[in-house]
Amino acid sequence: MEVKLWNDKREREMYDNFAELYAIIKATEKLEKAYIRDIISPAEYETECQKLIAHFKTLSSTLKDTIPNIERFHETYKMDCPAALNRLVTSGVPATVEHRAAAAHAATTSAAIVAECVQNFITAMDSLKLNMVAVDQVHPLLSDLSASLNKLSILPHDFEGKTKMREWIARLSKMGAADELTEQQARQLHFDLESSYNSFMAALPTAGT
Repeated sequence: MEVKLWNDKREREMYDNFAELYAIIKATEKLEKAYIRDIISPAEYETECQKLIAHFKTLSSTLKDTIPNIERFHETYKMDCPAALNRLVTSGVPATVEHRAAAAHAATTSAAIVAECVQNFITAMDSLKLNMVAVDQVHPLLSDLSASLNKLSILPHDFEGKTKMREWIARLSKMGAADELTEQQARQLHFDLESSYNSFMAALPTAGT
C-alpha cells in the first residue's frame, strides 16, 4: 500500500523543499570537511560554498513561514551537521572569505599601531628638543610609547625600543614629579629614542614581504 506524505500539490511542494534544504545542509557539511582535510582547493571550495549559501538563502527565505528556525529543522531530522549550520546560518560566507577578511583586519590594525608608534616616538623626541624635561612631562610620553610598542606583535619581547623604554620608565618612577632630567640625561634619552626609532623602522616588514 502506497503511503502519501502529501494531500495536495502545495504539500508536495513543501516536502520537496524540505528535501532540498536537507540536501543543501548535508552537502555543505561534506564540503566543509573536505576543505578542512585539504581534499579540495580553496578556490574550488569557495565556488561551491558560495553556490550552496546562495541556494540556502533563497530556500530558507521561501520556507521562512514553514521553517522559521533552521536549527530546529536540523534537530528534528537529527542531521548532525554543525559545520554546515555554522557556515550557512552563523557565518553566511565561505571560510576562505572569512580568512581574507581577518587577514585584512589584522593588517589594518597593525598599520594603525605602527602609525601610533611613529607618532609617539616623534612626540617624545620633539618634547626633549623643546626642553620639556620634567618627570611629569617625560614619563607619560614614554609610557604611551612603551604601550604602543607592546601592542605590535611583530616586535620581539627583547626589542631594543621596548627594553630601553622600560629602563627609562623605571628610572623616572624613582624620581619626583617636579624633578627634571639633567642635560646629560636628556641627551642620552634623546639618543636612545632616536636609536630605538631607527631600529623600529628597520624591523618593519617592507611591501611584498
